[in-house]
Amino acid sequence: MRTAPVAADVAAATIRLKPHVRWTPLLRTEIDGRPLALKLEQLQRSGSFKLRGAVNALLTGPAPKRVVTASGGNHGLGVATAAQMLGIPAVVYVPQTVPEAKAAGIEAAGAKLIRHGTTYAEAAAAALAVAEEPGTRYLHAYDDADVIAGQGTATAEIVADAPDVDAIAVAVGGGGLASGATLAADGRRVFAVEPENCQALHAALDAGEPVDVTIDSIASSALGATRVGELAFGILNSPSVTSVLVSDDEILAARDLLWRDFRLVVEPAAAAPLAAWLAGRVPAELPCFVLCGANTSVTFA
Repeated sequence: MRTAPVAADVAAATIRLKPHVRWTPLLRTEIDGRPLALKLEQLQRSGSFKLRGAVNALLTGPAPKRVVTASGGNHGLGVATAAQMLGIPAVVYVPQTVPEAKAAGIEAAGAKLIRHGTTYAEAAAAALAVAEEPGTRYLHAYDDADVIAGQGTATAEIVADAPDVDAIAVAVGGGGLASGATLAADGRRVFAVEPENCQALHAALDAGEPVDVTIDSIASSALGATRVGELAFGILNSPSVTSVLVSDDEILAARDLLWRDFRLVVEPAAAAPLAAWLAGRVPAELPCFVLCGANTSVTFA
């Protein structure tokens, strides 16, 4: 049985990652007179929080001869960027549906890009088949203790920069970011936000265990896990975590608001937590929303 990460692992990762990742800014602001904070993780190297987990995993234990992974896009960018900075060859499997902006970024970071299947799950199956070679580390996008601990460092920064924040809201795909946030939140409530038609965590909580779900959302390239991770589920199946669903229309409206009012460009997944708050589903006095990524080719007028 795999060992789940704990809060101390996030604390260790925070120290480990300092030379390699950006401590991203936190913007205190208000909307319609209501205070909130935005964690600008879309400014992270590689364009999303995924770099944190990738670097932490590759710096934990002996360095592999190569790293293989599967991704809907952002994790692949994180792994490719981490591998490049650490001098480790990387192979990234992605589904045929990967956004071109993310595919181009993976290749620009020096990784070998292989397109396979139409979903993340199909790409992951192909990646696992080649990951048994000696010296290879398969780096799961979210069901890995070192990855989860690394993702938790974003919330550790929030707690350090804004200790008065009383809730953390994050988007959920496979659960790596949300479970890391839960470990680092220091007692604060975590709101785990998913699209209505891309709800691996919500379905798992209803079923009492991880289950397969269908994927159909504007945010599926980032949140398109067909099943929540086992380690993540063990952490997120907690009274301190609230599962919230939002529609694609609500996500796009929140994304457009971020551009219109703050000139912040994010991909749809990053706007999901704010969408939940705008819809009244995140009750908190001073919530912080993690804008998890900006790997998008969307343009605004």
